[in-house]
Amino acid sequence: MALIAVTGATGYIGGRLVPQLLAAGHTVRVLTRRAESLRDVPWRDEVEVVQGDLSEAEAARRLCADAEVVYFLVHSMTGGKDFAATDKRCAESVGEAAALARVRLVVYLSGLHPDGELSPHLRSRVEVGEILEASGVPTLTLQAGLVIGSGSASFEMIRHLTDVLPVMPSPRWVMNRIQPIAVRDALHYLTCAADVELTASRRCDIGGPDVHTYAELMKTYARAAGLREPTVLPLPVLTPWLAAQWVNLVTPIPRSLAIPLVQSLQHDCVVQERGIDELIPPPEAGLTRYRVAVDLALEKMTADRVETTWAAAHPLEAPSEPLPSDPEWSGRTVLRDERAVRTTASPQKVFAVVQGIGGEKGYFSLSKAWRLRGIADKLIGGVGLGRGRRSRETLQLGDVVDWWRVERLDPGSLLRLRAEMKVPGQAWLEFAVDADGDGGSRYTQRAIFFPSGLAGRLYWLALTPFHAVIFRTMAARLTAEAEARSRTERRET
Repeated sequence: MALIAVTGATGYIGGRLVPQLLAAGHTVRVLTRRAESLRDVPWRDEVEVVQGDLSEAEAARRLCADAEVVYFLVHSMTGGKDFAATDKRCAESVGEAAALARVRLVVYLSGLHPDGELSPHLRSRVEVGEILEASGVPTLTLQAGLVIGSGSASFEMIRHLTDVLPVMPSPRWVMNRIQPIAVRDALHYLTCAADVELTASRRCDIGGPDVHTYAELMKTYARAAGLREPTVLPLPVLTPWLAAQWVNLVTPIPRSLAIPLVQSLQHDCVVQERGIDELIPPPEAGLTRYRVAVDLALEKMTADRVETTWAAAHPLEAPSEPLPSDPEWSGRTVLRDERAVRTTASPQKVFAVVQGIGGEKGYFSLSKAWRLRGIADKLIGGVGLGRGRRSRETLQLGDVVDWWRVERLDPGSLLRLRAEMKVPGQAWLEFAVDADGDGGSRYTQRAIFFPSGLAGRLYWLALTPFHAVIFRTMAARLTAEAEARSRTERRET
């Protein structure tokens, strides 16, 4: 079995590939900017972690040292205007390190695309593949279309467009032909790629057995979800930019990610050759049909067994390191709203309620006000509230909760959420639970804000009257929910 180096292990695909490589008996090394970000993943203790930036030569060398196979799974979808330059630096760094370490094979997951002019993001993906091939290390480039699985950006876009809009004014590209692939099949090809022997680089298309238009993808999803099929009205006036704004508003996909996704749908994206069959046979049960992939994704969501999500893989304008949010030692101007409540519920019961906050459960106060703020955030290019949660009941470090990200999680005692909404400053929501007397607990809730200039101070001042109601009600209702659960448990026992 091989020593395999994986980039993008905190991403949607990488987070699912690593356990499959481990199950196949390989030794796995992963690279991440923050080792702490992998603390709660189930396979953390089974891998070697290299901390560093992929674009830096030293980090890439440590990742590739003695490795037989290297997986390149990074792509700066939300990296701003310089995303292509960032991806180029990373590819050059990995290519040079792989050649120096005499790596046997580089495996690169790229995008399925037609010949001719491409969108900036697809063009960048092609360029990355060319850079890796130019390193001299045999490179297997797997070119995949829309990846359909629970938590994937493509699936979430289809799901929310169909759920929200019974009549859908759409750009003409909804009639383009697309060949999606189930995430399980993409992982099959990626996992088996570790055993491929190449003497020269190869590019292979991978896709599922079905070719559909985007409109058909939405209608098939509607049937699977028990919804009425949407009426799709292709309109020539909807440019890719306008369509991306529309996707941003009615789905959890933020504008920064909607734009490259929509741009990538401007052409027919179908498998043009089946060279992959010479290297890796399809799964024994055959490739997964699109309708089956949708059913499997919905089943995982219903069972609360979503492993990774696009949202957790795409931090938006978030610092790479946690910032001190404690007013005592942050060294910055700090505005805050703090509430403390004593409750008869045990710390375990209170923290169980805390861990379930957001998503379908909401925030225990003024739901309409939260929704309006989410809509406002979407309108200015933020993430809004629609990203939801990976799991309804549990959290991991780095998980997304609507427009928050789990920055610190001390099980049973502390949860700190860092805001990824558009605000003139930096914001956190923190929950602490401590034992207090005869089985009860003390619940402390803090909203913390580092204002940016005058705009930040005026923003906080304008919201202070609403905070007084929202945060007071949240503390009262959250602890009341914990007490109600305690009473129910006592009656049942």
